[in-house]
Amino acid sequence: MSLTKIWIKICGNTTIEDAQLAAEAGADAVGFVFAPSPRRVTPQQAAQIVLQLPTALEKIGVFVDAGFDEIAATVEAAGLTGVQLHFDAPAGLAAQLRVRFGPALRIVRTVHFDLLQSGDAKGRGISPYMGSPEPPGALAPEACFSDPKIDAFLIDSRTGTATGGTGIAFDWDLAATTLFQIANARKCIAAGGLTPDNVADAIAALRPWGVDVVSGVEVAPGRKDAAKVRAFIANARAAQK
Repeated sequence: MSLTKIWIKICGNTTIEDAQLAAEAGADAVGFVFAPSPRRVTPQQAAQIVLQLPTALEKIGVFVDAGFDEIAATVEAAGLTGVQLHFDAPAGLAAQLRVRFGPALRIVRTVHFDLLQSGDAKGRGISPYMGSPEPPGALAPEACFSDPKIDAFLIDSRTGTATGGTGIAFDWDLAATTLFQIANARKCIAAGGLTPDNVADAIAALRPWGVDVVSGVEVAPGRKDAAKVRAFIANARAAQK
C-alpha cells in the first residue's frame, strides 16, 4: 500500500508515563481531554505532562462545548500545539483560534458518522453535530469540510451516552463511499473502535490521513496498556508497506 506516512494520535492521556510511552513508541501526537470524562485532566495537569514530552510531539487538547476564551486559555496554560473541536462548534470558532494562534496551531474538527443513532443504512446519518436539531451557526458536512481554517477532520462514532472513546467502530466500507468522499482531498483521521487488531483493516478500507485511538489501547479509562500502544502504532505503520 502506498500512502504518505500516516499520522497517529494516542488520546486520553492522564499521566506523564502514558504520554511518554506514546512518544517513545512513535506516535505523532498525544491527546488530552478537557471535558467531563474518566480521562479528563486540568490545564495544569496537562502542562506538567507537556513539559516532559519531546518538542516535536504534537499535544492536542480535546474540547466539548467550550467557548473561545476557555480554549485559548487552555492552549496557553497547557502548552498545547493543537485543538480538537469535539462538539457543534460555531462556524467562526476556528477562525478566531487561527487569528489568535496563527498557522502553527493544528485545528481538528470532529465529524460523527452517526449510524448508531439513526440506523440509516444509506449513510444519511452523517453528522458533525452533538445534538439535534442542528445548532445555530453549525456547519453541514459539505460546508464543514470546506472550511480552510480546519486542518483535519476526525471521523468518529458516538452512542447515546458517549461522544468519543466509545470503543465502537462505524461502518468503514460505507464511510469510504460517503463521508470520506464528501471530504475529498481534506485530511481525515479515522477514530472510533480502533484497536491494534483492526487498525490495519481500517487503514485499508478508508485510506485516512491519520488514525486516533483511546479505549482500544487502555487497560482502564485513562490508563494505557503499553503493549497495546506499541502494537497499535507498529500495525498502523506496517499497514502502509
